[in-house]
Amino acid sequence: MAFHLKPKEEKFFSLLDQHATLSYEAAELLSQAINGEVAKETALEKIDALADQADALVMETMKRLQKTFITPMDREDIQQLIDQLDAAVDNISEIMDKMCMYQVGEATDGAKQMATITAKAMKEIRKSIGYMKDLKKNYLKVEARSKKVLKLEQDCDDLYHEEMANLFKNCKDPIEIIKWKEILQSVEDVTDDCEDLVVTFRRVVLKYA
Repeated sequence: MAFHLKPKEEKFFSLLDQHATLSYEAAELLSQAINGEVAKETALEKIDALADQADALVMETMKRLQKTFITPMDREDIQQLIDQLDAAVDNISEIMDKMCMYQVGEATDGAKQMATITAKAMKEIRKSIGYMKDLKKNYLKVEARSKKVLKLEQDCDDLYHEEMANLFKNCKDPIEIIKWKEILQSVEDVTDDCEDLVVTFRRVVLKYA
């Protein structure tokens, strides 16, 4: 009897793409909440729902990795991408939870800009994930998106340092300083998550393109 290898399971690309979309939607909701366009409690509820969906995708990915004989990329690459995407969603959910729990007031213009940049970076990540199915054709597009993410991360880092300086200079309430210091740091951490994904993208591109 002839032995036939099972075709490479392409479902992994769909799972990654779905998770990247959830990650972007969560970042966009965070941006809207910090910019005062959506109530914080509403944003938290929606982000938590997105995080639950993201966790389900991680579990499905893990199960498929255990069962699939031939994967379209190395198993550790698929696992790392889905884990890094999930870390970003979890961090966004944590920020939103803190904003509600701490009952923070209106954000400064700088904090609003940081949140907007974070959503833009996650949008570039989502587009990059969409190119993963055919890296030989799309590796230049992935690199172009990666450069945009790194520029956005640097912009957010610069804003973070400006906002921290302004916070300690202008805010007279030590409790508010503690609240916003933690939130600003966490927002900047999400762009760091995006930077980590770029590092993974570039390593994967070198391997498969």
